[in-house]
Amino acid sequence: MTYTVYDDAVTMKLVQETCKTLKLSEEAVLKLFGEYFFSFCKMSGYDRMLRTLGGNLMEFIENLDALHSYLALSYQEMNAPSFRVERTDGMLLLHYYSDRKGLYHIVPGILEAVSRDFFGSEVTLKILCQDVEEERTGKKEHVVFFLSQNEKEAKNGIEEKIASAGGDSQEDEKRLDAAFQKGREESVLHQLEKKSHWDIVRHIVKFRREDLIRTLEPFFPERLWVEERTFCCVFPFHIVFDETLTIKQAGVNIQKFVPGLQIYGTRLDEYFSIVHPQVTFTIFSIRKFINSQFVLKIRRDALPNLWTRRPMLKLRGQMIWMDSMQCMMYLCSPKLRSLEELEEQQMHLSDIAQHDTTRDLILFNQQRLAEIELSNQLERKKEELRILSKNLEAEKKKSEALLYAMLPKHVANQLKEGKKVEAGDFSCCTILFSDVVTFTNICSACEPIQIVNMLNSMYSRFDRLTSVHGVYKVETIGDAYMVVGGIPVPVSSHAERVANFALGMRIAAREVMNPLTDKPIQIRIGVHTGPVLAGVVGEKMPRYCLFGDTVNTASRMESHGLPDKIHLSPTTFRALSHQVFEMVERGEIQVKGKGKMTTHFLRKNLHATENEIMGRLEETSADTLESDHGKNVVIMKYAEDSLTARDAEHLEDVAGAESDAPHGEDSQQKKEVSLPNLSESAAPSALCVLF
Repeated sequence: MTYTVYDDAVTMKLVQETCKTLKLSEEAVLKLFGEYFFSFCKMSGYDRMLRTLGGNLMEFIENLDALHSYLALSYQEMNAPSFRVERTDGMLLLHYYSDRKGLYHIVPGILEAVSRDFFGSEVTLKILCQDVEEERTGKKEHVVFFLSQNEKEAKNGIEEKIASAGGDSQEDEKRLDAAFQKGREESVLHQLEKKSHWDIVRHIVKFRREDLIRTLEPFFPERLWVEERTFCCVFPFHIVFDETLTIKQAGVNIQKFVPGLQIYGTRLDEYFSIVHPQVTFTIFSIRKFINSQFVLKIRRDALPNLWTRRPMLKLRGQMIWMDSMQCMMYLCSPKLRSLEELEEQQMHLSDIAQHDTTRDLILFNQQRLAEIELSNQLERKKEELRILSKNLEAEKKKSEALLYAMLPKHVANQLKEGKKVEAGDFSCCTILFSDVVTFTNICSACEPIQIVNMLNSMYSRFDRLTSVHGVYKVETIGDAYMVVGGIPVPVSSHAERVANFALGMRIAAREVMNPLTDKPIQIRIGVHTGPVLAGVVGEKMPRYCLFGDTVNTASRMESHGLPDKIHLSPTTFRALSHQVFEMVERGEIQVKGKGKMTTHFLRKNLHATENEIMGRLEETSADTLESDHGKNVVIMKYAEDSLTARDAEHLEDVAGAESDAPHGEDSQQKKEVSLPNLSESAAPSALCVLF
């Protein structure tokens, strides 16, 4: 969030993670961040503001505190550092003060980028010393940088070239200065070719600054032609004090808001405290930071009780040392951000001098604050919308999962798009029915919650098996469970899928206890293969239903079956491979509405273990098991992605190619015989057995 203040602990954590990712030191990362931050500020619209801070790097640094003070009008919670440039013995020292620990390595990155971009020169900053100073507001990190400009290095390089050529020392010195001056001029002219007229003027002024300073002789009058009364009215907010902080003079309006200043001998620190820079209130500390912008705040205990009800007035301005008088003049203005704060101080724009830009700043910042507040609201709304959109997407996925559990996916998608779902005629599919043996007796003797828990435990296991074997669950009514293979996506292996599913149901039922006897329940299973008509019926609660005699016959197979047996109709028996499934003949029985039928019981899959039938494989691998002398080649796959029909055909080809034993005519007609997962409705896991 752009206008949100984040704790420095978050920043340092990000820095540490960046160091680990980039395999760089913390110093290098912070320096790189400083370079990027300068580019970010330029891209964010502060380019012109930064360029006008000063004509060279020193002036730029000396005015950084003033820039931070201005930005604090809009960003009240900004906690900016303070900078001070010191010139000693031809050395340039940069003093950095901050109560935010560990961020000082950003400074070299920023200032080196500024010097390179704005002033066309290369500088380097090296840490001379680092300590913690006790200031008025607590411990403050103080780092001193040695700032070196590479112009001297360039001049030294020219000097070395001239010295190597030999010659008179005085002539060499002249040639050195001329060569260095010519090099600077050529460099500047080369840079000016790509700049605007204003940039050209600025560079010329900067380049010839020393010549201008030498030629300009300012004129000073013999006496000051300003009356004391007029001066105090023209500068209504100013204070003159001596080395002992005793007030000698004050503007008319500052006397109005701080009446105690009219008393002779009043000390400045009795009525004011220093807010910025955070230094002790002594003339030595003030002179030390003479180039900084000072913010003073009226002390609450120095005013009458009537005045303490409103916020304490802050003054912002410049300290000017008058050496001949050994006095300091504080030329300032009220520090106000908006018209609201002006009213809180019971002030008017007329209290501020007309030449003072604070009047314009208050009006301008009033509009800017309104824009910032609007931007904050937009960002908060944007974040709320993002969260709502994320939650909506999660809820949408839940709704779709629920819908796909009730209807086939392609059917549900058509209904969501408002399309009419046409009924489908399927020439061949396999339908399974099952029910719980003695379910009526169990219901009459047990509590309803026990019945619900039993059915939920059983159906949860069955539902998982539908995903393992790629069959579609049609519905459950009481203890009856109905599934179909080959619908809604037709597949040739529908009978094998349903057969393996039936074997899994029988195994899963043994894990569910009868609440009446506390023994595993028994189920009856009936399977039949034939044509059906399928379609969506209903609008309030649409269901995907199957119609046709095949449904009735499958139901008859279940009702005429035996406990813990899988009862197969003649068509299903013929659809299953006898080399893969073990089936025994039940014989001829009388089926209601169908007459006499010769049915069979399915006993097991000859090429799949119980774990494979239940989908309990843990490793996703494809292994080819070849038997000697014409035995079956079994390829088992238990993967997260469903197979397509084309994938199955490819596996069949591989199996056929890798098998050394010849296949009979029957086996060549049916290669895919067990545990496939080829339909879109199948679950993520699948087990295929090919021979």
